[in-house]
Parts: sequence; C-alpha cells; structure tokens
Amino acid sequence: MTTTDTNTHILVFPYPAQGHMLPLLDLTHHLSLHGLTITILITPKNLPYLSSLLSTHPSTITPLILPFPSHPSIPPGIEHVKDLGHSGNLAMLTSLFKLYDPLLHWFTSHPNPPVAIISDFFLGWTYHLALRLNISRLAFFPSGAFFASIDDYIWNDVERCKPLDEIELCSLPGSHVFKADHLPSLFRLYQKSDPNWEPVKDGKIANTRSWGCVFNSFDALEGEYMDYLKKKLGHDRIFGVGPLNLAGPDYFGRGNAGSGSDANDRVLTWLDACRESSVLYVCFGSQKLLRREQMEALAVGLEKSGTRFLWVVKTGTTRQQDEGFGVLPDGFEERVVGRGLVIREWAPQVLILSHRAVGGFLSHCGWNSVLEGIAGGVVVLAWPMEADQFVNARLLVEDIGMGVRVCEGADAVPDSTELGRVVSESMSDGGRMKERAKGLKDEALGGVTNGGSSAKDLVRLVGELFNLQVR
Repeated sequence: MTTTDTNTHILVFPYPAQGHMLPLLDLTHHLSLHGLTITILITPKNLPYLSSLLSTHPSTITPLILPFPSHPSIPPGIEHVKDLGHSGNLAMLTSLFKLYDPLLHWFTSHPNPPVAIISDFFLGWTYHLALRLNISRLAFFPSGAFFASIDDYIWNDVERCKPLDEIELCSLPGSHVFKADHLPSLFRLYQKSDPNWEPVKDGKIANTRSWGCVFNSFDALEGEYMDYLKKKLGHDRIFGVGPLNLAGPDYFGRGNAGSGSDANDRVLTWLDACRESSVLYVCFGSQKLLRREQMEALAVGLEKSGTRFLWVVKTGTTRQQDEGFGVLPDGFEERVVGRGLVIREWAPQVLILSHRAVGGFLSHCGWNSVLEGIAGGVVVLAWPMEADQFVNARLLVEDIGMGVRVCEGADAVPDSTELGRVVSESMSDGGRMKERAKGLKDEALGGVTNGGSSAKDLVRLVGELFNLQVR
C-alpha cells in the first residue's frame, strides 16, 4: 500500500528531550516506510534532529516549524530539555501547551489535515485538541509499559496516593510496593490546585484515555503490562513496537552531537584489545552530572574492583567543574591506565554496548539506555536517580533478573568498597544474570524481525492508522 493509494496523513509531535525524541523519530521512520504521509511538529532550534529523517524520506515526511513559545523560566534561544536539565520539564511542558491555538489554526486551514496525532506522553493536552478536531490521538511512551501502568494508577488516584509514604500497586501484575521517593518525578513534584501543575495531571490522565498507546517496548520484556493495559482500558489499541533503537535509520549514531570519528576509533581500538565480556561500561545519560563526592566514590569503587572499565564522564560548565562536578580524583587516570579508559566527549553508546568486550553496564536506567543494554546482551548495574529510573531498575533487577542495584538516588554516594565488590562479582561471574541478559537480547532481536511480536504490532498499528482514513 502506497502513500498515493491512501494519502493517510498523520501528525507526529515529539517532546524536545533526547530520550523522548529519538525513539519517536525512529517510529516515524518506520511509519513512513509503510506508506503513511507524516508531518512532524518541531520548533526551529530542534529542526537539526530531523535532518536524517527528512533526507531519507523527502517526499513523505514534512516538518511543521512553529515558533517556540516564550516562558519566563526558559532563556531565549533554548528549546530543548538538555539545556535546562530535568528540573526544566515543568517550564517546557507549560510552554509547549501554548502551541494549542497555532496547531488548531494549522489543522483547520490545511487542505488535507491529519487523521491522527501521535504525540509524546508529556503532551497529553493534544488529546483534547484531537477531540475538538474529531480525530484520534495516540500517546507515544518513550518509556516502558510497566512505568505507564504505574503512571495510570497513581495519576487517576492522586488524592489517595500523594500523601502516602509507600504505595501498593495491588491491581498491577506482581502487586509491587513502591516508596514514594521512587515514584515518577512529576508525580512527586505535583502540587494540587497549582495552575502550573493541574495541566500536567490532566495530561497524564489523558494518555490512557487516548484512542491508542504506542510503547517502545516488546512482548518478552513487558507483555504482561501491555496485556494489563488492554484489559483495564477495554481495547487492544496497545502497541509494543520496540526496541525502536534496533530499527531506526541512525542506529549506531544515535544522539551524536557532532563528535568526530577519531574519538570513536580510539574507543573501539581500545575495546578491540580487551577480552570478551571483560569491560564495564559506565554512563549516566546526557543529563546527570555527578558531584565531587559521587565522582570520588565511583572512581575508588572502580579502582578497587580490579575490573576493566570505560567511563563516560559528563564534565559540565567551567563553573560546575570549579565546584567539583564531573571532576575525577587527582591521579586516578594514571593509576588505572591500561585498565580503564575515561571519555569526556560524546560516546557511541550503541557501538560500545554491542562490542564483544563489553559485559556490563553501570547505568542510571533511563529507558533508552535500558533498551540499548538489552540489545547488547549485557548485565546492568543499576543506579537509578530520578524520573522513571527506579521503575526501570525494579523491572530489570527484581522482575527479570538481569541486573543488580549498586546505589539509588540522585544525591546518594555509594560505598566504594561495596561498589568495588559488586562490580567485581558481577563482571567475573554474573551466572544467571548474564544468562538472562543474553536470552533477552535474543528475544529483543527476534521481536523486531519479520514475524516477531514488535514487527506484528507495527503492522497492526499501521493498519489501524490506514483505517482511520476511511472511517
């Protein structure tokens, strides 16, 4: 089925944060391959993120460039969360809500308007826009279905859940109990009746009221939670199409901010000289900057472990470095020379995790990192800090058994001796964890191939979107 056969037009609206944009753009690539006409809403400074997509699909994907709405807490010229940090999410959400009227005007004046909106789950207000336009809205979850199930539970019962120190999720598979501090960050920060926060609550509730939900996940990883949502919501328009990081057009260059290939060559040459599964990869994503005490504890722990490691160090601004953020202890690199490699620029994470020499991943457990670790078949050493990371760590460590928790909390400082011991044991033995990691890797790869669960759900999603054209 081709675009000219159907002319089915979809609007895709990503949220401007690295971990949100990349998987939705990967999904957009595949929807285009299946013959859909797509408009992507983007603000001017974020347009470069679309360059690969637009060059790959020049006739089927078009950008809709709308000016970024001003906000008193967002400096002029900033349009991406990476320039604000996680604390900037509320301001970003509030600002993007102002696109409602410009978007409504664009829809009503378009000669062939979209029949559906696929928007990030941080943009729940687009559900109300879709209702006004009498079209369908699908919530895209760049995080997992376990997280979405928890999000749906707590936001729909916020009055009861908010004051509790612990929440028992009795209706969910596994009946998990979560400390309040380990629940999603936006929920913890929510303030009842605050005019800035009520739209966030409304948007969260709107996600599972939307016509459909699309997950960057797969059946072998989270099938029971997707089944739970189908039963709870009373329809089967729940689609697990991941891991999308295995299927995008820029798989090995994901998130590259422009670093040259020389740095990549240096890393890969170093890994080539290491024996199989001997290297621990250490990285906490694009946002988290460790303070001095955390850097020192982690450095000493790695040193004591005796394990080979590759550590991506986020250094921050000159002022932050002066305050000790992202600064290694004196002499550390000299003491671990040959055994450890420190990288201070962008790192080719997908290439690293898929390298035969890498056997473990010390991670904050952001969902993209989780999926990239699964695709690499590595054991995860979890240090969840915020957002959905505690939920993801629970899934990997307790439910699946392919990881171990080494620390928790954005401000926590690990015990160096204990950290060194856990790293050493996990990397030298691992046993069942390594076996489970390798098995889940095979299931992830199988899911996105022809006949796999994610491939089938993608085809089912495309069919549902085509059907909207003739509804």
